[in-house]
Amino acid sequence: MNCPNCGASVTAGARFCTNCGFRLSTPVQSAPPPLVPPSGEASSMADVYDNRPGERLDLPEPPVVGSGVGASGLRFKIIGTTMQAVVLEVPPGQTVFSERGGMSWMSANVQMQTNMEGGLGGAFKRMFSGESIFMVNFTPQGGPGIIGFSAEFPGKIVPLNLAPGQVMICQKDAFMCAERSVSLDIHFRRRLGAGLFGGEGFIMQKLTGPGLAFVELDGEIIEYTLEANQMLKVDTGHVAMYEPTVQLDIEMVRGFKNILFGGEGLFLTTLRGPGRVWLQTMPAMNLAKKIAQYLPTSSSSSSGGGINLGSLFTND
Repeated sequence: MNCPNCGASVTAGARFCTNCGFRLSTPVQSAPPPLVPPSGEASSMADVYDNRPGERLDLPEPPVVGSGVGASGLRFKIIGTTMQAVVLEVPPGQTVFSERGGMSWMSANVQMQTNMEGGLGGAFKRMFSGESIFMVNFTPQGGPGIIGFSAEFPGKIVPLNLAPGQVMICQKDAFMCAERSVSLDIHFRRRLGAGLFGGEGFIMQKLTGPGLAFVELDGEIIEYTLEANQMLKVDTGHVAMYEPTVQLDIEMVRGFKNILFGGEGLFLTTLRGPGRVWLQTMPAMNLAKKIAQYLPTSSSSSSGGGINLGSLFTND
């Protein structure tokens, strides 16, 4: 039988379409009549988990927000909305690589090989760009293999289908995984000011094609196309990715009152075209700073000026 919502083939007797999650009608004899929701109440997530004792539990799969094919024949789909994951179907004998600890799940026929790519020099480069010293190669044997990589932070997974020689500059620690033909290197900011105050330090990541690579960016992503000499001023940390034709620098915020009361710090990052830039709405560092405001410190606890979490769980 086929799903009436998306037309995908579904197993007879299934209660949900595994492709789009649509709830399917079931034969009367296979289960008691469905409970009627209270007047004015539409069916909710409670209906998804209403399986009765002994019944098969069929949970709807997360939405697929993107899919495609790589140069090696690799197929991928990006699933989820807030905490996304990318699932790769890799042809036998083909290889994808990621940083150490990046893999979330894989089929049994996938072989792992951990190595220090590029020797000691390559390991130090990756360390400075926010990646692990060791990289892991994944190669299916005897048939296609399934490998899943999950994002570490709420945001978006972006597929980069790079042409031969095409380069993309990303924030450090953005790299997730890529086809073996992709080159992962560091991008060194030549200008001292941009490295010290630009929000990402001296080192960013450089991905060079050909091949398919995946990066994870924080929050929602906004794209701008800058014309030659057109400039965009950005609060530090919001620069997620840009083309190598774009010049990145920093400038000091003007005006004494702006510096003292504006809340934007001393410096702003400047992006000068031509080229495209991608900005992120929720940098991990900004979220960490916000959470840190509510964490007790040892000094405040000892002086009695803060909340001692231990006292919440003990009685005097």
